[in-house]
Amino acid sequence: YLVSFQRLALVVQDAGTTRYDLGPAALKLGLASLSRLDAVKLARERAGPLMEEIGHTIALAVWGNHGPTVVHWEESPQAVTVNLRLGDVMPLLSSATGRCFAAYVPRDAITSMLRDEMARAQKAGRTDVPATMAEVKAMLDDVRERRAARVVDTLLPGIVGFCAPVFDSDRHIVLGMVTMGSVATFDAAWDGAVHRPLAAAAAQLSADLGYTG
Repeated sequence: YLVSFQRLALVVQDAGTTRYDLGPAALKLGLASLSRLDAVKLARERAGPLMEEIGHTIALAVWGNHGPTVVHWEESPQAVTVNLRLGDVMPLLSSATGRCFAAYVPRDAITSMLRDEMARAQKAGRTDVPATMAEVKAMLDDVRERRAARVVDTLLPGIVGFCAPVFDSDRHIVLGMVTMGSVATFDAAWDGAVHRPLAAAAAQLSADLGYTG
């Protein structure tokens, strides 16, 4: 194990004492973890007031080992029942959360995931998600231009969802602030009663984390 950890720079060996210590990669992992936890902690503190302001469920998602992962759920008293749980990994093409992360994470980290999702969607005969990489690019360009992603009746029937990105001081996306609700009561308009406060909350949290983009 130590040989493998050395190759990954997770540990280093002192040539004089032959003892092991944490390596530079372990330090980077620790700093990244601390940064993520701080962002989630700050976001959790603001999720309740934001949910009360917009009147719809608020969720937080981070990039996990398998993709965008739900780590917090603040359910509105008026929430419709959705089959989502903490720890769920969101699809990149059919969820607002997935589209938001796909727009900002490195492309080489998600290319195979995007192709797999497109293949499954085509096999199922779906027409509500991009069918080519060119269509994916156009969709993600729109997410970056609007600084938010939206889906309507795509991931879940009758459900609208928005996701706004939160960035750190290194201009990396650290989490997505998500809201969803029924098409009957949810304002799905860009710059509407839901999107506007969600985007403002994400922008303020980014600024508090040192983002200056």
